[in-house]
Amino acid sequence: MKLGVIGGGAWGTALAQVAAAGGDETLLWAMESDVVDAVNGRHENPVFLAGVPLNPAIRATSDLDELDGCDGWLVVTPAQHMRSVLAQVADCAKPLILCSKGIEEQSGELLHKVARQACPNAKVAVLSGPTFAHEVARGLPTAVTLAAEDSGLAEQLRDRIKQPTFRIYVSDDVAGAEVGGAVKNVLAIACGVVEGKGLGQNARAALIGRGFAEMTRFGLAFGARRETLAGLSGLGDLVLTCSSTSSRNYSLGKGIGEGRSAADLLSDRKTVAEGAFTAPVLARLAREKGIDMPIVEAVDALIAGRANVDQVLDALLTRPPRAEGV
Repeated sequence: MKLGVIGGGAWGTALAQVAAAGGDETLLWAMESDVVDAVNGRHENPVFLAGVPLNPAIRATSDLDELDGCDGWLVVTPAQHMRSVLAQVADCAKPLILCSKGIEEQSGELLHKVARQACPNAKVAVLSGPTFAHEVARGLPTAVTLAAEDSGLAEQLRDRIKQPTFRIYVSDDVAGAEVGGAVKNVLAIACGVVEGKGLGQNARAALIGRGFAEMTRFGLAFGARRETLAGLSGLGDLVLTCSSTSSRNYSLGKGIGEGRSAADLLSDRKTVAEGAFTAPVLARLAREKGIDMPIVEAVDALIAGRANVDQVLDALLTRPPRAEGV
């Protein structure tokens, strides 16, 4: 099975590295001509994944039509651009492995529903979990969830992509895999704020715990299973993303905690912090469904500039006491 990767950022390049292991030809589509030239000419991506030698079996292109020659695609576009990119591809009736994390802002849809609307004849799977791109590209041990309603498809894709250092657990809980990946990005911004504000490790641990309760409430309301949210694509990814400045979302929050505005930080970034786009739609959906998500509401207020860090902290810390539980 020849795989194509749609998206030449750090995560797309890392997944191309996994797909090309053992010499399997892999096609990497990137918008940036300098990325295409560097991958093909020097086997590296200095723009988004500097310092990582790439497998020569990876070939890059900026022509979406070349993807027609692949048997399946790993879709790694930013969440808000997935629909428009897939709409440009003539034949997308192929297995799609969605590797982006977020919720489409305009429609409020999880990405597997967006993909099915854009490519009605495609079979859809979701790949999610605790994954820093530079570690995956270097072959450091990683474990992920691959979710598809069709168990045969999940197993076929698992067997094509898996490596000894890239362990894949299959699931049929597509919604659960997606909810975990989307919500954790917003919570990572909050944890970055805690770091930037110097609030300590106790506060960060408390935020992860209460944030996981919010993730679980939201996920259950949208058809996810509790065990999926407690697994790699939920709690596992949450712990990783809320613990390191290697996370773009955590770094964004850290800057906000240090006193910079979200607007300035986002305008300076070359890469996308998906949590900044997910926060408003997640907060909106939670309000519509009556789901209590105070941390998400706080991040939304910070990103929109409706409140500063001290104001959202005061609002969170003065909430009425309640019993612990989801």
